[in-house]
Amino acid sequence: MPLSRRALLAALAASPVLGAAAAKPKGFVGVADGKLVLDGKPYRFVGSNLWYGAWLGSPAAYGDRARLGRELDKLKSLGVTNLRVLGSGETSPAKVAMDPTFRGPGEDYSADLLTGLDVLLAEMAKRDMKAVIYLNNFWDWSGGMPAYLNWTGNGTWFQQGDPAHPWPEYPDYSARFYGDAKANALFRHYIKAVVGRTSTVTGKPYRDDPTIMAWQLANEPRPGGTEAFGVANLPTYYRWIDETAAYIKTIDPKHLVSTGSEGAMGCLERESCVVEAHRPAAIDYMTLHVWPNNWSWIDFKNQPGTYEAGEAKCREYVTRHIALAKGLNKPLVIEEFGLIRDDRAFTPGAPATYKDRFYQTIFDLTLADMKAGGPVAGTNFWAWNGEGRAQQPDAWFKRGDTHFVGDPPQEEQGLFGVFDADVSTLAVIKAHAGAIARL
Repeated sequence: MPLSRRALLAALAASPVLGAAAAKPKGFVGVADGKLVLDGKPYRFVGSNLWYGAWLGSPAAYGDRARLGRELDKLKSLGVTNLRVLGSGETSPAKVAMDPTFRGPGEDYSADLLTGLDVLLAEMAKRDMKAVIYLNNFWDWSGGMPAYLNWTGNGTWFQQGDPAHPWPEYPDYSARFYGDAKANALFRHYIKAVVGRTSTVTGKPYRDDPTIMAWQLANEPRPGGTEAFGVANLPTYYRWIDETAAYIKTIDPKHLVSTGSEGAMGCLERESCVVEAHRPAAIDYMTLHVWPNNWSWIDFKNQPGTYEAGEAKCREYVTRHIALAKGLNKPLVIEEFGLIRDDRAFTPGAPATYKDRFYQTIFDLTLADMKAGGPVAGTNFWAWNGEGRAQQPDAWFKRGDTHFVGDPPQEEQGLFGVFDADVSTLAVIKAHAGAIARL
C-alpha cells in the first residue's frame, strides 16, 4: 500500500541524499549547481530512446540477446551513451498495445521481462552507458495509465484513437489515474518491485547500480486534455508527481528521478504547469520533448512547405524551456524529438532531408547551451530502430511481432525511428557526439 504523506515526509527527512546538492557515490550521475555531473565533472551525452531493450534481453522466444549486443555496439560506435528505456508495460485490451507485458492486474510480474531488464543493464554497463527507466505511460501502447484504470473500474475504458471518443477525451480519461488511490496502490507495488529489485545477472541491487542514471515516473504524463478537466486536475497532478517521486527516493535514494514530461505542450500549454511539475525536491531535472509533426507545427503532408515556420517554433520552444530550467536551477534533458522522412517514407535508408535538418537544429541548440554553461545536459532522439524492420506489409505492428523498432505499436513501424541504414541521419548523430566529446 502507498505510504501516507506524513510517512513519506518522515522517511525523506531521514534520507541523507535527497536533493540537488547531495553528493553521489562514484559512477552515479548527480546534480550540482543546476547541471548534471558525474564524478565531479559535467555529464553531457548524446542519447537515444530504446524502449524495447528489455524485450530483446528477455530469455523468452521473443528475445534476441545477440541483436541487443549488436544494437548497443552500433549505438556506442555513433557516440550514443545514454538510453531511455521502458521498464513497465501493462496488459491491455487496446488493439495496438504491446504483448507480452511486465504485468497484469495481479502481483505476478513477468520474470522474463524483468530478467530482460537485468540483461539490458548488464550489457549497457559493459559499454559504459547510462539508462533512464520509465515506470508508466500516459499512452496505451504499453498499457499504461488506462490499463490501471481498466483494472480499478474507473470509468468506461476506451483506447486512444477510438472514433466514439474523439480527442481530447483520451487525455482527460488517462489523467484520471493520478487521483485513483486503488490504481496508484497497484502502481506503487510495481515501483517497489522494480526499483527495489536485485539483478539476476550481476547480483547487484538496482539501487547500487550506477548504470541507471534516473528513474522516470512515466512517459509523457499530462494533467489532462481539455481546459476544464485539466485545470481542475492540476493540484492532483502536482501532488502525484511530488509524492510518487518522493516514494521512489525512499526505496532508492542514490538515483535521480524525473517526470518524463513533454514540457508546456503536455501541460495544457502553460509554462506555470511545467514549473510546478518540476519544482518538487525529489524531481532532479527537467525533461522536454519536441514533436513538430504531431503538434501540427510541420505538416505531415506538406513538410517542405511548412518546415521553416515549424522549425522556428521548435527553436523558440526549446529556448523557453531552457529559461524555465534556469529559473528552477535544474538541468534539462531533451529526451524525445523526432520528424518524419521525406514523403512520410518508412523505408530504411529513404531520403531524410528535413529529418536530418531537424536533428541538426536540436543538436545545435544543445551544443550552444552547453558551451554557454547552460542547463542542457543531453538529448535522446526518438528512436533507435537499428536493424529492426516492420514485419507487416502495411508497416503497422501486429501482436506477436518480434522485430522490435523504436516506433511503438501506436504508429507505423519506421515513421520516426532511425534505422541502421539511415546513413545521412547516422552521420548527423555521430558528428554531434564528436562535438560534445571535444567540449
